[in-house]
Amino acid sequence: MHPPTAAAERWAAELEAWSIPEEILARAPESPWGFPAHLFAAEHAPQGALHRIARAALGDGGSVLDIGCGGGAASIPLVPPASSLTGIDALPDMLEAYAREAGAAGVPHSEVLGHWPDVARQVGPCDVIVCRNVVYNVADIVPFVAELNRHAVKKVVVELAEHHPSVPLAPLWMRFWGLPRPDGPTAELFAEVLRELEIHPEIEREVRPSWKARSDPAEHLAFMRRRLCLDPSRDGELAEALAGEGDETTTVVLHWLPY
Repeated sequence: MHPPTAAAERWAAELEAWSIPEEILARAPESPWGFPAHLFAAEHAPQGALHRIARAALGDGGSVLDIGCGGGAASIPLVPPASSLTGIDALPDMLEAYAREAGAAGVPHSEVLGHWPDVARQVGPCDVIVCRNVVYNVADIVPFVAELNRHAVKKVVVELAEHHPSVPLAPLWMRFWGLPRPDGPTAELFAEVLRELEIHPEIEREVRPSWKARSDPAEHLAFMRRRLCLDPSRDGELAEALAGEGDETTTVVLHWLPY
């Protein structure tokens, strides 16, 4: 058992505040959750500090465990020097995409279906663990982090947006549904969780093009419509609202030596 820290309790409460009211979910044409698998493909997302830090930790080679692997954006670019990959994801189509990408990279690989840390016993220690755009989906953050430490040999590297990725949608929720939205949690609160667990991460920030700036406008519009529980009849109004979105986002990478 891992008792929650004060920061971890705040983390869970701030995530819970993002729940969508049942009356809005009932009117949604499709589930607002989930992502297109290709959005997390290795060639789709930009490389950055996560990859540089992980490569430095791997040195001449080693094993990589990718938590919430998607299509492999965090770990496939690590080959080489990575000599083996393990991907964990809760969605079968994500794991299928990951297996294809890892196979194309010519590296031994394995895939595990499920949520971390529920499936932690199914994998052994790995030299480096990477975890990209996952922790904002994890309310019970303490056991999640504890198992990262247990399984990493050389380095844990976690990437997340500076603020919860739905924060920029808050004005849209108000515009379309009259629904106030929270402004957390943040990467700084995640760092506070780590410090309360006696983990003192190194932290890097980088500004990169947003997904909007890197994606097809029609695909972006459809994705945002789904996120906001809207139907296509609102596309004109939504496109107008999205025109004011920024083209850059700030990403935070926290990395530490496991204890």
